[in-house]
Parts: sequence; structure tokens; C-alpha cells
Amino acid sequence: MITKKIKIQIKNGLEARPVAVLVQVASQFNSSIYVEAGDKKVNAKSIMGMMALGLDAGEEVVVSAEGDDESNAMADIEEFLSAVKAS
Repeated sequence: MITKKIKIQIKNGLEARPVAVLVQVASQFNSSIYVEAGDKKVNAKSIMGMMALGLDAGEEVVVSAEGDDESNAMADIEEFLSAVKAS
């Protein structure tokens, strides 16, 4: 299992469109992927779960990935969340 703190650098935070893209990115992998913010932990492959987090630009989340492709999953998710032009 890999766990990493990632700062959201998407200009408008995780609103509908960036959440949909994040779910698509996460869904490409076999690994279980979770995003934690505060006391909430949701499946990164769940659009409703991710929307419920209501994450803004500049917030830090903890992302965890576990499975045979966890390293690639973490790299792609970190790249997406850290991309200033992702929205």
C-alpha cells in the first residue's frame, strides 16, 4: 500500500468536471484507491463519493492505493491533482 499527501492545485478545486476526470483516471487501475480529507474517506472511483468531499484548490488530501498497479495509480492521480491546468 502506498499513502501520500497531495495538495490540490487545480484552479477551481474538485468541482464536477475535475471530479469526473479524476474518477476516470482512478478507474483505469485495478488497485483500490481512496481519498481522505478530514474525517472522510471515499473511494476515488466513486463520483458521488468524490463530489461529497467538496475539495477546494489548496487543500491537502491523503491518497492511498493498494494493488498490483498501485505505483502507476498514485503517479497518475498525483499528476492530475497537482496539475494547475487540469480544470
